[in-house]
Amino acid sequence: MSDVVSLLGLVGGLGLLIALTLRGWNLFISAPLCGLLVALTSGIPVFVGDVHFVQSYMDGFTGFIASWFFMFLLGSIFGKFMEDTGAADSVARWITLRLGRKRAVLAVVIACAVLTYGGVSLFVVAFAVYPMALGLFKDANLPRRFIPAALAFGSVTFTMTSAGSPEIQNWIPMEFLGTTPYAAWEVSLVVAVFMAVFGYWWLQRIIRAAVNRGEVFQARASDLQVTDRELPHPVTGLIPLIAVLGVSFFFHDTLMQNALIVALLSGVLTLMVINWRFFRDMQVALGHATTGALVAIGNTAAVVGFGGVARVTPAFDIAVVAVTSLPGNELVGAAIAVSAIAGLTGSASGGQVIALPAVGPHYLDMGVNPDQLHRVVAISSGALDSLPHNGYVVTTIRGICNESHKDAYWAVGAVTVVVPLMGLVLAILMFNLF
Repeated sequence: MSDVVSLLGLVGGLGLLIALTLRGWNLFISAPLCGLLVALTSGIPVFVGDVHFVQSYMDGFTGFIASWFFMFLLGSIFGKFMEDTGAADSVARWITLRLGRKRAVLAVVIACAVLTYGGVSLFVVAFAVYPMALGLFKDANLPRRFIPAALAFGSVTFTMTSAGSPEIQNWIPMEFLGTTPYAAWEVSLVVAVFMAVFGYWWLQRIIRAAVNRGEVFQARASDLQVTDRELPHPVTGLIPLIAVLGVSFFFHDTLMQNALIVALLSGVLTLMVINWRFFRDMQVALGHATTGALVAIGNTAAVVGFGGVARVTPAFDIAVVAVTSLPGNELVGAAIAVSAIAGLTGSASGGQVIALPAVGPHYLDMGVNPDQLHRVVAISSGALDSLPHNGYVVTTIRGICNESHKDAYWAVGAVTVVVPLMGLVLAILMFNLF
Protein backbone atom coordinates (compact mmCIF):
# COMPACT_ATOMS: atom_id res chain seq x y z
CA MET A 1 0.00 0.00 0.00
CA SER A 2 1.62 3.25 -1.09
CA ASP A 3 2.44 6.04 1.31
CA VAL A 4 0.33 8.41 -0.78
CA VAL A 5 -2.79 6.29 -0.33
CA SER A 6 -2.02 5.96 3.38
CA LEU A 7 -1.73 9.74 3.71
CA LEU A 8 -4.95 10.30 1.79
CA GLY A 9 -6.67 7.75 4.02
CA LEU A 10 -5.40 9.45 7.18
CA VAL A 11 -6.49 12.91 6.08
CA GLY A 12 -9.76 11.59 4.69
CA GLY A 13 -10.53 9.59 7.83
CA LEU A 14 -9.85 12.59 10.06
CA GLY A 15 -11.93 14.88 7.83
CA LEU A 16 -14.78 12.39 7.79
CA LEU A 17 -14.68 12.01 11.58
CA ILE A 18 -14.87 15.79 12.03
CA ALA A 19 -17.73 16.06 9.50
CA LEU A 20 -19.73 13.23 11.10
CA THR A 21 -19.13 14.65 14.57
CA LEU A 22 -20.47 18.03 13.49
CA ARG A 23 -23.51 16.31 11.97
CA GLY A 24 -24.27 14.65 15.28
CA TRP A 25 -23.36 11.05 14.49
CA ASN A 26 -22.98 8.61 17.36
CA LEU A 27 -19.26 8.48 18.13
CA PHE A 28 -19.39 4.78 19.02
CA ILE A 29 -20.21 4.23 15.35
CA SER A 30 -18.43 7.03 13.50
CA ALA A 31 -15.06 6.86 15.29
CA PRO A 32 -14.36 3.14 14.66
CA LEU A 33 -15.70 3.41 11.09
CA CYS A 34 -13.32 6.30 10.35
CA GLY A 35 -10.54 4.38 12.08
CA LEU A 36 -11.27 1.37 9.88
CA LEU A 37 -11.02 3.56 6.78
CA VAL A 38 -7.61 4.79 7.94
CA ALA A 39 -6.45 1.22 8.64
CA LEU A 40 -7.59 -0.20 5.30
CA THR A 41 -5.97 2.58 3.27
CA SER A 42 -2.72 1.98 5.15
CA GLY A 43 -2.70 -1.77 4.58
CA ILE A 44 -3.29 -2.55 8.26
CA PRO A 45 -5.18 -5.86 8.68
CA VAL A 46 -8.46 -5.82 10.53
CA PHE A 47 -8.06 -8.82 12.83
CA VAL A 48 -4.67 -10.52 12.49
CA GLY A 49 -0.99 -9.60 12.54
CA ASP A 50 1.40 -7.99 14.99
CA VAL A 51 -0.42 -4.67 14.47
CA HIS A 52 -4.07 -4.76 13.42
CA PHE A 53 -7.06 -2.45 13.50
CA VAL A 54 -9.00 -4.03 16.36
CA GLN A 55 -5.96 -4.16 18.64
CA SER A 56 -4.84 -0.59 17.85
CA TYR A 57 -8.31 0.85 18.28
CA MET A 58 -9.06 -0.99 21.52
CA ASP A 59 -5.64 -0.19 23.00
CA GLY A 60 -6.48 3.50 22.67
CA PHE A 61 -10.09 2.99 23.81
CA THR A 62 -9.41 0.89 26.88
CA GLY A 63 -6.21 2.75 27.77
CA PHE A 64 -8.10 6.00 28.15
CA ILE A 65 -10.83 4.39 30.26
CA ALA A 66 -8.24 2.70 32.50
CA SER A 67 -6.48 6.02 33.09
CA TRP A 68 -9.53 8.25 33.60
CA PHE A 69 -12.51 6.17 34.78
CA PHE A 70 -12.43 7.12 38.46
CA MET A 71 -11.88 10.80 37.67
CA PHE A 72 -14.88 10.83 35.32
CA LEU A 73 -17.06 8.92 37.80
CA LEU A 74 -16.20 11.05 40.84
CA GLY A 75 -16.35 14.23 38.79
CA SER A 76 -19.82 13.32 37.57
CA ILE A 77 -20.97 12.43 41.11
CA PHE A 78 -19.62 15.71 42.44
CA GLY A 79 -21.42 17.71 39.78
CA LYS A 80 -24.68 15.81 40.19
CA PHE A 81 -24.58 16.18 44.00
CA MET A 82 -24.03 19.93 43.59
CA GLU A 83 -27.12 19.96 41.40
CA ASP A 84 -29.30 17.64 43.49
CA THR A 85 -28.70 19.47 46.80
CA GLY A 86 -29.33 22.85 45.21
CA ALA A 87 -25.80 23.99 46.13
CA ALA A 88 -24.94 24.84 42.54
CA ASP A 89 -28.14 26.85 42.11
CA SER A 90 -27.50 28.66 45.39
CA VAL A 91 -23.97 29.64 44.37
CA ALA A 92 -25.21 30.71 40.95
CA ARG A 93 -27.84 33.00 42.45
CA TRP A 94 -25.34 34.48 44.90
CA ILE A 95 -22.90 35.23 42.09
CA THR A 96 -25.70 36.70 39.97
CA LEU A 97 -26.67 39.06 42.79
CA ARG A 98 -23.05 40.15 43.35
CA LEU A 99 -21.88 40.44 39.73
CA GLY A 100 -25.19 41.07 38.02
CA ARG A 101 -26.90 39.06 35.31
CA LYS A 102 -24.73 40.60 32.60
CA ARG A 103 -21.63 38.96 34.12
CA ALA A 104 -22.89 35.38 34.26
CA VAL A 105 -20.43 34.30 31.58
CA LEU A 106 -17.56 35.97 33.43
CA ALA A 107 -18.44 34.05 36.60
CA VAL A 108 -18.29 30.71 34.74
CA VAL A 109 -14.98 31.60 33.09
CA ILE A 110 -13.40 32.68 36.40
CA ALA A 111 -14.58 29.52 38.20
CA CYS A 112 -13.07 27.31 35.48
CA ALA A 113 -9.85 29.34 35.39
CA VAL A 114 -9.30 29.11 39.14
CA LEU A 115 -9.86 25.35 39.25
CA THR A 116 -7.72 24.73 36.15
CA TYR A 117 -4.82 26.84 37.41
CA GLY A 118 -5.20 25.07 40.74
CA GLY A 119 -4.40 21.75 39.10
CA VAL A 120 -7.86 20.20 38.68
CA SER A 121 -8.19 18.19 35.45
CA LEU A 122 -9.96 19.90 32.58
CA PHE A 123 -12.56 17.13 32.37
CA VAL A 124 -13.28 17.37 36.09
CA VAL A 125 -13.58 21.16 35.95
CA ALA A 126 -16.32 20.82 33.34
CA PHE A 127 -18.23 18.31 35.50
CA ALA A 128 -17.85 20.46 38.62
CA VAL A 129 -18.73 23.86 37.17
CA TYR A 130 -21.51 22.86 34.76
CA PRO A 131 -24.33 22.78 37.36
CA MET A 132 -23.39 26.28 38.51
CA ALA A 133 -23.06 27.47 34.91
CA LEU A 134 -26.52 26.11 34.14
CA GLY A 135 -27.97 28.11 37.03
CA LEU A 136 -26.15 31.28 36.00
CA PHE A 137 -27.25 31.04 32.37
CA LYS A 138 -30.81 30.33 33.51
CA ASP A 139 -30.92 33.35 35.81
CA ALA A 140 -29.41 35.56 33.09
CA ASN A 141 -31.71 34.05 30.43
CA LEU A 142 -28.76 33.28 28.12
CA PRO A 143 -28.87 30.50 25.49
CA ARG A 144 -27.58 27.33 27.12
CA ARG A 145 -25.81 26.20 23.94
CA PHE A 146 -23.00 28.61 24.82
CA ILE A 147 -22.23 26.96 28.18
CA PRO A 148 -19.64 24.61 26.59
CA ALA A 149 -17.81 27.61 25.13
CA ALA A 150 -17.71 29.37 28.51
CA LEU A 151 -16.45 26.21 30.24
CA ALA A 152 -13.83 25.55 27.57
CA PHE A 153 -12.62 29.14 27.38
CA GLY A 154 -11.97 29.27 31.12
CA SER A 155 -10.21 25.90 31.09
CA VAL A 156 -8.13 25.32 27.96
CA THR A 157 -6.90 28.73 26.83
CA PHE A 158 -5.22 31.32 29.04
CA THR A 159 -4.77 28.96 32.03
CA MET A 160 -3.91 25.48 30.70
CA THR A 161 -0.75 26.43 28.83
CA SER A 162 0.39 29.44 30.85
CA ALA A 163 3.55 29.71 32.96
CA GLY A 164 3.09 28.16 36.39
CA SER A 165 0.08 26.08 35.40
CA PRO A 166 0.14 22.60 36.97
CA GLU A 167 -1.68 21.11 33.97
CA ILE A 168 0.35 18.48 32.09
CA GLN A 169 0.38 20.60 28.93
CA ASN A 170 2.75 22.95 30.77
CA TRP A 171 4.81 20.19 32.39
CA ILE A 172 5.54 17.81 29.50
CA PRO A 173 8.12 20.14 27.85
CA MET A 174 10.19 20.15 31.06
CA GLU A 175 11.25 16.54 30.52
CA PHE A 176 12.56 17.22 27.02
CA LEU A 177 13.89 20.76 27.39
CA GLY A 178 15.19 20.90 30.95
CA THR A 179 13.02 23.89 31.80
CA THR A 180 10.69 24.82 34.67
CA PRO A 181 6.91 25.40 34.76
CA TYR A 182 7.62 29.13 34.78
CA ALA A 183 9.57 29.17 31.51
CA ALA A 184 9.32 32.53 29.71
CA TRP A 185 6.79 33.74 32.26
CA GLU A 186 6.96 37.37 31.13
CA VAL A 187 5.79 36.60 27.60
CA SER A 188 3.37 34.00 28.93
CA LEU A 189 1.74 36.61 31.16
CA VAL A 190 1.23 39.02 28.27
CA VAL A 191 -0.20 36.26 26.05
CA ALA A 192 -2.49 35.00 28.83
CA VAL A 193 -3.87 38.49 29.46
CA PHE A 194 -4.43 38.99 25.74
CA MET A 195 -6.25 35.66 25.35
CA ALA A 196 -8.36 36.27 28.46
CA VAL A 197 -9.43 39.79 27.49
CA PHE A 198 -9.90 39.27 23.77
CA GLY A 199 -11.47 35.82 24.14
CA TYR A 200 -13.95 37.03 26.73
CA TRP A 201 -14.89 40.03 24.58
CA TRP A 202 -15.42 37.78 21.56
CA LEU A 203 -17.45 35.21 23.48
CA GLN A 204 -19.66 37.96 24.89
CA ARG A 205 -20.11 39.38 21.40
CA ILE A 206 -21.16 35.96 20.03
CA ILE A 207 -23.65 35.42 22.85
CA ARG A 208 -25.02 38.96 22.56
CA ALA A 209 -25.63 38.46 18.85
CA ALA A 210 -27.63 35.31 19.58
CA VAL A 211 -29.67 37.09 22.25
CA ASN A 212 -30.39 39.94 19.84
CA ARG A 213 -31.74 37.35 17.40
CA GLY A 214 -34.23 36.30 20.06
CA GLU A 215 -32.47 33.30 21.60
CA VAL A 216 -33.19 32.68 25.29
CA PHE A 217 -32.54 30.01 27.90
CA GLN A 218 -34.68 26.96 27.22
CA ALA A 219 -35.41 24.70 30.17
CA ARG A 220 -35.50 20.94 29.71
CA ALA A 221 -37.44 18.22 31.46
CA SER A 222 -34.16 16.78 32.74
CA ASP A 223 -33.27 20.00 34.58
CA LEU A 224 -33.89 19.93 38.31
CA GLN A 225 -36.54 22.41 39.39
CA VAL A 226 -35.34 24.11 42.56
CA THR A 227 -37.32 27.32 42.54
CA ASP A 228 -39.86 26.12 45.13
CA ARG A 229 -37.49 24.52 47.61
CA GLU A 230 -35.19 25.68 50.35
CA LEU A 231 -31.66 26.16 49.11
CA PRO A 232 -28.49 25.73 51.17
CA HIS A 233 -26.28 28.71 51.96
CA PRO A 234 -23.97 29.60 49.04
CA VAL A 235 -20.91 28.97 51.22
CA THR A 236 -21.87 25.29 51.45
CA GLY A 237 -21.47 25.11 47.68
CA LEU A 238 -18.15 26.91 47.64
CA ILE A 239 -16.49 24.88 50.41
CA PRO A 240 -16.56 21.58 48.45
CA LEU A 241 -15.06 23.38 45.41
CA ILE A 242 -12.32 24.79 47.63
CA ALA A 243 -11.74 21.30 49.05
CA VAL A 244 -11.25 19.88 45.54
CA LEU A 245 -8.89 22.71 44.63
CA GLY A 246 -6.89 22.54 47.86
CA VAL A 247 -6.44 18.77 48.01
CA SER A 248 -5.53 18.62 44.33
CA PHE A 249 -2.91 21.35 44.78
CA PHE A 250 -1.47 19.78 47.96
CA PHE A 251 -1.09 16.24 46.56
CA HIS A 252 -0.32 17.12 42.95
CA ASP A 253 3.45 16.59 43.19
CA THR A 254 3.29 13.36 45.19
CA LEU A 255 0.28 11.53 43.76
CA MET A 256 0.29 13.14 40.28
CA GLN A 257 -2.88 12.17 38.39
CA ASN A 258 -4.18 10.13 41.32
CA ALA A 259 -4.36 13.35 43.33
CA LEU A 260 -7.56 14.08 41.42
CA ILE A 261 -9.18 10.95 42.78
CA VAL A 262 -8.40 12.00 46.35
CA ALA A 263 -9.43 15.60 45.65
CA LEU A 264 -12.76 14.68 44.09
CA LEU A 265 -13.54 12.16 46.80
CA SER A 266 -12.87 14.84 49.41
CA GLY A 267 -15.17 17.21 47.53
CA VAL A 268 -17.97 14.62 47.34
CA LEU A 269 -17.67 13.73 51.04
CA THR A 270 -17.52 17.39 52.08
CA LEU A 271 -20.63 18.13 50.05
CA MET A 272 -22.46 15.17 51.58
CA VAL A 273 -21.60 16.18 55.15
CA ILE A 274 -22.43 19.87 54.75
CA ASN A 275 -25.61 19.54 52.67
CA TRP A 276 -26.94 16.13 53.71
CA ARG A 277 -30.42 17.41 54.54
CA PHE A 278 -30.78 19.15 51.18
CA PHE A 279 -30.54 15.99 49.04
CA ARG A 280 -33.68 15.32 47.05
CA ASP A 281 -32.85 11.68 46.24
CA MET A 282 -29.24 10.59 46.57
CA GLN A 283 -29.78 7.21 44.90
CA VAL A 284 -31.36 8.79 41.83
CA ALA A 285 -28.56 11.34 41.69
CA LEU A 286 -25.95 8.56 41.85
CA GLY A 287 -27.72 6.70 39.05
CA HIS A 288 -27.74 9.74 36.80
CA ALA A 289 -24.12 10.53 37.68
CA THR A 290 -22.97 7.02 36.84
CA THR A 291 -24.79 7.01 33.51
CA GLY A 292 -23.44 10.44 32.65
CA ALA A 293 -19.88 9.41 33.48
CA LEU A 294 -20.09 6.29 31.32
CA VAL A 295 -21.49 8.21 28.36
CA ALA A 296 -18.87 10.95 28.69
CA ILE A 297 -15.86 8.66 29.03
CA GLY A 298 -17.20 6.32 26.34
CA ASN A 299 -17.57 9.12 23.80
CA THR A 300 -14.08 10.38 24.56
CA ALA A 301 -12.52 6.91 24.46
CA ALA A 302 -14.14 6.27 21.07
CA VAL A 303 -12.25 9.24 19.63
CA VAL A 304 -9.02 8.28 21.42
CA GLY A 305 -9.33 4.85 19.78
CA PHE A 306 -9.32 6.56 16.37
CA GLY A 307 -6.09 8.28 17.38
CA GLY A 308 -4.65 4.90 18.35
CA VAL A 309 -5.24 3.63 14.81
CA ALA A 310 -3.87 6.83 13.22
CA ARG A 311 -0.60 6.55 15.18
CA VAL A 312 0.31 3.13 13.73
CA THR A 313 -0.10 4.14 10.08
CA PRO A 314 2.88 4.88 7.80
CA ALA A 315 1.25 8.20 6.89
CA PHE A 316 1.36 9.36 10.50
CA ASP A 317 5.12 8.76 10.68
CA ILE A 318 5.56 10.63 7.39
CA ALA A 319 3.49 13.54 8.70
CA VAL A 320 5.49 13.70 11.93
CA VAL A 321 8.82 13.72 10.06
CA ALA A 322 7.55 16.38 7.65
CA VAL A 323 6.29 18.83 10.26
CA THR A 324 9.23 18.35 12.62
CA SER A 325 11.80 19.16 9.94
CA LEU A 326 10.34 22.36 8.49
CA PRO A 327 12.89 25.00 7.41
CA GLY A 328 12.82 28.62 8.50
CA ASN A 329 12.31 30.18 11.93
CA GLU A 330 12.78 27.51 14.59
CA LEU A 331 9.97 28.66 16.86
CA VAL A 332 7.55 28.79 13.93
CA GLY A 333 8.61 25.28 12.90
CA ALA A 334 8.10 23.94 16.41
CA ALA A 335 4.68 25.61 16.65
CA ILE A 336 3.53 24.13 13.34
CA ALA A 337 4.81 20.67 14.27
CA VAL A 338 3.10 20.53 17.65
CA SER A 339 -0.13 22.14 16.38
CA ALA A 340 -0.40 19.76 13.42
CA ILE A 341 0.19 16.62 15.47
CA ALA A 342 -2.16 17.82 18.23
CA GLY A 343 -4.81 18.33 15.55
CA LEU A 344 -4.27 14.86 14.08
CA THR A 345 -4.47 13.15 17.47
CA GLY A 346 -7.09 15.47 18.96
CA SER A 347 -4.86 15.86 22.01
CA ALA A 348 -2.64 18.69 23.26
CA SER A 349 -0.54 16.37 25.39
CA GLY A 350 -0.39 13.84 22.55
CA GLY A 351 0.92 16.49 20.18
CA GLN A 352 3.68 17.39 22.62
CA VAL A 353 4.73 13.84 23.49
CA ILE A 354 5.00 12.86 19.82
CA ALA A 355 6.67 16.04 18.54
CA LEU A 356 9.06 16.94 21.37
CA PRO A 357 11.43 13.92 21.10
CA ALA A 358 12.25 15.11 17.57
CA VAL A 359 11.73 18.86 17.88
CA GLY A 360 13.40 19.37 21.27
CA PRO A 361 16.95 18.06 20.66
CA HIS A 362 16.96 19.33 17.07
CA TYR A 363 16.22 22.94 17.97
CA LEU A 364 18.25 22.94 21.20
CA ASP A 365 21.29 21.85 19.19
CA MET A 366 20.65 24.84 16.93
CA GLY A 367 20.88 27.16 19.94
CA VAL A 368 17.18 27.92 20.42
CA ASN A 369 16.38 29.29 23.88
CA PRO A 370 14.78 26.36 25.78
CA ASP A 371 12.43 28.63 27.77
CA GLN A 372 11.11 30.20 24.59
CA LEU A 373 10.72 26.79 22.97
CA HIS A 374 8.88 25.51 26.06
CA ARG A 375 6.33 28.30 25.95
CA VAL A 376 5.77 28.09 22.20
CA VAL A 377 5.27 24.32 22.40
CA ALA A 378 2.82 24.66 25.31
CA ILE A 379 0.70 27.39 23.70
CA SER A 380 0.68 25.76 20.26
CA SER A 381 -0.49 22.44 21.72
CA GLY A 382 -3.67 24.13 22.94
CA ALA A 383 -4.92 25.38 19.57
CA LEU A 384 -5.71 22.79 16.87
CA ASP A 385 -6.16 20.13 19.55
CA SER A 386 -9.65 21.62 20.09
CA LEU A 387 -11.05 20.54 16.74
CA PRO A 388 -14.50 18.88 16.89
CA HIS A 389 -13.09 15.37 17.54
CA ASN A 390 -11.05 16.39 20.60
CA GLY A 391 -11.90 14.29 23.65
CA TYR A 392 -12.49 17.23 25.99
CA VAL A 393 -14.66 18.99 23.39
CA VAL A 394 -16.76 15.87 22.82
CA THR A 395 -17.16 15.24 26.55
CA THR A 396 -18.07 18.82 27.40
CA ILE A 397 -20.52 19.39 24.55
CA ARG A 398 -22.22 16.01 24.47
CA GLY A 399 -21.52 14.15 27.70
CA ILE A 400 -21.85 16.99 30.21
CA CYS A 401 -23.88 19.76 28.61
CA ASN A 402 -26.05 17.51 26.41
CA GLU A 403 -25.75 19.84 23.43
CA SER A 404 -25.07 19.07 19.78
CA HIS A 405 -21.86 19.96 17.97
CA LYS A 406 -23.96 21.77 15.37
CA ASP A 407 -25.32 24.19 17.99
CA ALA A 408 -22.40 24.49 20.40
CA TYR A 409 -19.11 23.84 18.63
CA TRP A 410 -18.66 27.03 16.59
CA ALA A 411 -18.44 29.21 19.70
CA VAL A 412 -16.14 26.63 21.29
CA GLY A 413 -13.92 26.65 18.21
CA ALA A 414 -13.75 30.44 18.19
CA VAL A 415 -12.42 30.74 21.74
CA THR A 416 -10.34 27.54 21.92
CA VAL A 417 -8.83 27.37 18.42
CA VAL A 418 -8.73 30.89 16.97
CA VAL A 419 -7.89 32.73 20.20
CA PRO A 420 -4.96 30.42 21.16
CA LEU A 421 -3.63 30.66 17.58
CA MET A 422 -3.65 34.44 17.92
CA GLY A 423 -1.89 34.12 21.28
CA LEU A 424 0.70 31.84 19.66
CA VAL A 425 1.43 34.40 16.95
CA LEU A 426 1.79 37.09 19.62
CA ALA A 427 4.24 34.93 21.61
CA ILE A 428 6.43 34.19 18.58
CA LEU A 429 6.47 37.87 17.58
CA MET A 430 7.54 38.90 21.07
CA PHE A 431 10.27 36.27 21.23
CA ASN A 432 11.66 37.41 17.88
CA LEU A 433 11.38 41.16 18.47
CA PHE A 434 12.58 41.48 22.07
